[in-house]
Amino acid sequence: MLTDEQLMRYNRQILLNDFDIAGQERLQQSRVLVVGLGGLGCPAALYLAAAGVGELVLVDGDAVELSNLQRQIAHSEVDIGANKARSAAASIAALNPQVKLEILEQQLIESAMPALISRVDLVLDATDNYPVRFALNRACIAAGVPLVSAAAVRSEGQLAVFDPARGGPCYRCLYAEGEEQTALSCSESGVLAPLVGVIGSLQAMEALKVLSGYGEPLLGKLLVLDLRSMEFRQLVLSARADCPACSHLQC
Repeated sequence: MLTDEQLMRYNRQILLNDFDIAGQERLQQSRVLVVGLGGLGCPAALYLAAAGVGELVLVDGDAVELSNLQRQIAHSEVDIGANKARSAAASIAALNPQVKLEILEQQLIESAMPALISRVDLVLDATDNYPVRFALNRACIAAGVPLVSAAAVRSEGQLAVFDPARGGPCYRCLYAEGEEQTALSCSESGVLAPLVGVIGSLQAMEALKVLSGYGEPLLGKLLVLDLRSMEFRQLVLSARADCPACSHLQC
């Protein structure tokens, strides 16, 4: 049940005919795990909180550095040296103190994932660590929890929602482990500041759609964009029959 204050706070969302109070209440009852509070995780977590997701579990073992401030908008100069999850939590609390926050100031290891993911309704992968990405994919499949995954470098990005328990491909259907050796990184290739804001916001949008039942999430699809040319493409993805992560779900 929403309070009068919440009805006022979320009024602009509730006005949407196919979102309404029911969608807002579903958000309020949801818990989301955000892994990585950097360029993607900062805008994603802020928008999830602003939209009224009931609880956010924030995980990051890194400290804020000066070079982060060009794009990681939940942090400021006074946060340099502080843990990113804790710094982001302070910004989220200032934006919407009604959101419950759990802070894990550590790198997420695979052995800890099952217990953590079993307590959430959705996982948002905002990492730049490929072993963690593959491990999150495996853990989400095992728990039957949707995974919203994104990546950004230079002026290019991509976004997808993976939920093979309900049909369609997983992250491993798209990428083979070991391909990270040829992947580009922001520290080596650079990244324009607004790019991660755009993609992190889109990650939040996809998470909100899955949690509230609003619209059509990017299930079985990959959104690829290049802000340099403002080109957006949507590719259809298929589950791989020989996928080592999710083929057991394909009947």
